[in-house]
Amino acid sequence: MLALPVRTLRRAPDGAELAVLGRIVEEYGAIEVVVGLPLTLSGEEGEAAVRARRYAGQIARRTGIPVRLVDERLTTVSAHQALRDSGRPGRRHRSVVDQVAATMILEQALAMERSTGEPAGELLEERR
Repeated sequence: MLALPVRTLRRAPDGAELAVLGRIVEEYGAIEVVVGLPLTLSGEEGEAAVRARRYAGQIARRTGIPVRLVDERLTTVSAHQALRDSGRPGRRHRSVVDQVAATMILEQALAMERSTGEPAGELLEERR
């Protein structure tokens, strides 16, 4: 199994990107959505994690499929490192770093599921 980016969606103030995400979920027959949970280095949940949980709830309500929250600590740092290692100039990272980080989060979740037999992360209980 491979994790490949489909499309980068930027959050809109009115949540319009959720309609696009809903169409992507439908088009690909997704059975679950994985959302990165930005924990602090000590594993605590701060304001960013609260916002991620709120957004995950919006995704669950919009798509009607399960949403899992997966620890995303250091994925942005790892994404920058991977882009640097691939020879991409640092000033050009910004445009793709979110895609690379999202792919890493999903790859990490899939690897954990393969090794443990259990889905990674935490299932969000909120559904429509």
